[in-house]
Amino acid sequence: MNILITRPSPYGEQLVNKLLDFGKLAYHLPLICFSTGKELSSLEQKLNLLSEGDFLCIISQHAIKYAHNQLLDIGISWPTKLAYYSIGHATSVMMYRLSGILVKYPTIQETSENLLRLPELMYSYGKRALILRGNNGRTILDDTLQRRGVFVISCECYTRQPLQYNREEQSYKLLELNIKTVVVTSGEILQHLYRLIPKFYRTSWLIRCKLIVVSLRLAKLARRLGWTDIIIARSASNEVLTHILIKHS
Repeated sequence: MNILITRPSPYGEQLVNKLLDFGKLAYHLPLICFSTGKELSSLEQKLNLLSEGDFLCIISQHAIKYAHNQLLDIGISWPTKLAYYSIGHATSVMMYRLSGILVKYPTIQETSENLLRLPELMYSYGKRALILRGNNGRTILDDTLQRRGVFVISCECYTRQPLQYNREEQSYKLLELNIKTVVVTSGEILQHLYRLIPKFYRTSWLIRCKLIVVSLRLAKLARRLGWTDIIIARSASNEVLTHILIKHS
């Protein structure tokens, strides 16, 4: 049961290499790439709006990478007076490795919904929060914190852009590779994949594959698109995905 990895670079290649080490056959087809976000140059100004005890929320590793490089370029450090939060463990680890700052994250399942259940964010009236994100992402974090009385500032640190492929050519290639399991880590990627594959191959092959997703929300979207064999991972980390793929493929 060969595996299709749709994670963007470099994490997609890293996951493929992990699977190859375990004797699994995997193919990487990234569907989006990243570039500098349009608001990155305003990061310092937005950090200066925060006071001691305010929140800094990080959506992804990509947000950290672009934001950290921006601060290095202008010669300033991450403020230590803030309370740092991230969606997932991998983002927390990256932030600690780059800055030495500890970042809290949800440990049950790594989603915005579970981050919002942390007690500090449940009772946050009167605080300010800076959210480091990409373009066109979900706004549940912003919207919920605002309803709780938080003054929310957002900074688009990176931009996601779709990669273009020949639809028929990619379909033939994936069928030849005997892909039976597909890994998808975001709704945007799932919809790009669904639109990439022509209808005949979509119904006869794609939605019949086992689908590994990283949240209940993503599983619900997949079911609406036609998938029935769906496994939900507790996070998008390559370690967790590798464990699930070894077990189920």
